Amino acid sequence: MSYPTLPKSVRIVEVGPRDGLQNEKGVISTEIKLQLIDKLADAGVRYIESASFVSPKWVPQMGDAKAVMTGLQRRPGITYAALTPNLKGLESAIEAGVEEVAVFGAASEAFSRKNINCSIAESLERFAPVMELAKANNIKVRGYVSCVLGCPYDGEIPPEKVAEVAKALYDMGCYEISLGDTIGVGTPLKAKAMIRAVANVVPIEKLAAHFHDTYGQALANLYAVLEEGVAVIDSSVGGLGGCPYAKGASGNVATEDVVYMLQGLGIETGIDLNQLVATGNFITDAIGSTNRSRVGLAMSS
Repeated sequence: MSYPTLPKSVRIVEVGPRDGLQNEKGVISTEIKLQLIDKLADAGVRYIESASFVSPKWVPQMGDAKAVMTGLQRRPGITYAALTPNLKGLESAIEAGVEEVAVFGAASEAFSRKNINCSIAESLERFAPVMELAKANNIKVRGYVSCVLGCPYDGEIPPEKVAEVAKALYDMGCYEISLGDTIGVGTPLKAKAMIRAVANVVPIEKLAAHFHDTYGQALANLYAVLEEGVAVIDSSVGGLGGCPYAKGASGNVATEDVVYMLQGLGIETGIDLNQLVATGNFITDAIGSTNRSRVGLAMSS
């Protein structure tokens, strides 16, 4: 019996402090956010998306981005990244001492217009000065592509369109492209087809999977793209998060569930699962939210 070849190790990109918390209704204190980031680092997480430099008018929860980034107890070997959708955001991030940032585009025209009020082409044009300033300040830039497996407005998205946007971001200078199933509608074969299309124009080792679990398919989809050679996974502790523009979109896949699966596959993550579960319990208790991690709930009962 032959088994598929899977990566020996996977890098987890923890998006909980940013993507997980940004749409929570109640105000979450800067102190709670800093505690969460610290506990994630204690658990062995080496990449933590910590804040978003967006207008507080649009995302009030991220209004303390500068306080978060300047209040961090930075540790060697850990990347504390921030989302910077435009030049103003990047300038603020630089002032706060951010060493790595992310920009986000979409594979769906309708989603791009609803989410960032411009076409895909216009969004990419807006990133050009952001990339230039980041390069001048030795700041690495990660690129996100939303709606890679479906859109709430456009329906199914052709894999070729995803590849086109991913290549544009890569050619622009993004060192890694995170492919987001923003509304969680993907299934394993569609995930494979999408990854293969993108891998034709961007090296597979430069790709990451950012899958939401709306329809309960995230782990299956992640296993499918692991078989294709993807070795970077975005996830959110406690399964926190969602998308305000995507109807019914529940949270990102829970980091605890991803790490449990990877451990079962013999894939290294460098993360202590028990500490991670405790961190998921801490943040969901602190903000009065439901812990959506199946593994977290099972290990805590």
